[in-house]
Amino acid sequence: MRDTGKAAEAAARPAEFVEALAKGLAVLEAFDAAHPDMTLSEIARRVGVSPAAARRSLITLTVLGYVGQNAKRFHLRPRVMSLGSGFYFGARIDAFMLPELRQIVDSHGDASSVAMLDGTDVVYIAHHSTQRARRAAAVVGARYPAHATSLGRVLLADLPDAGLDAVLLAMEPVALTTRTVTDKAELRRLILQARADGYATTVDQLDYGITALAVPIRAADGRVVAALNSSGYTGVVTPADLVAKRLGDLRAAAARLSAATARIPALSATFDRR
Repeated sequence: MRDTGKAAEAAARPAEFVEALAKGLAVLEAFDAAHPDMTLSEIARRVGVSPAAARRSLITLTVLGYVGQNAKRFHLRPRVMSLGSGFYFGARIDAFMLPELRQIVDSHGDASSVAMLDGTDVVYIAHHSTQRARRAAAVVGARYPAHATSLGRVLLADLPDAGLDAVLLAMEPVALTTRTVTDKAELRRLILQARADGYATTVDQLDYGITALAVPIRAADGRVVAALNSSGYTGVVTPADLVAKRLGDLRAAAARLSAATARIPALSATFDRR
């Protein structure tokens, strides 16, 4: 089914689509916390291209300073951070989002984040935390499976039924803990519940020790364009605690962020996922 989807995606690309550039970007995206350095064959396998194609991309990226090489293993170099910093500062994330996240953390402690949906994943675009424990990092730019986060479930809840079914079909839910919901029928039920409630809660879905509550951030036309959450330690807080004590503040902050997207062109463009 994935091959069929990829074929349809390729057929929909404009004639001006630059395949070599797409492969180069895919090579950069192949590196993550679990794969900080890789051989040529490992990169080719993860990207789904031939070793020759991967090699051409790696040579180009190395010359440009985005990739380094140690013996037969490749790794990212600091210059790659410039690709994301343009988005962060251009959208003025620090000026408009971080004050809201700091206020939530000052009021309730723990951590707060904003994320957007990208396929079957969520990408964190803002984060503030008082937490120092070792657990899944919600740093800016972090990408996690949408099914395992409160943020992802809120974002998926805004999709029309056909769109939600398409995402669930493309999704391959992985059990990140023994409590992670991977059954697609159950995931659909939970997402529809989040749609009805206007918020989502999760317990130990992404990592042990994370209990979270998320609410939508809406554009002027009502579309959900991002999500805002507050999370704490499982055992210290419960979903009921978060709903009772933090839901009102989260919704108020989300409303202010929604208003900011209408006033600030860079934010409005950032949040437009049509």
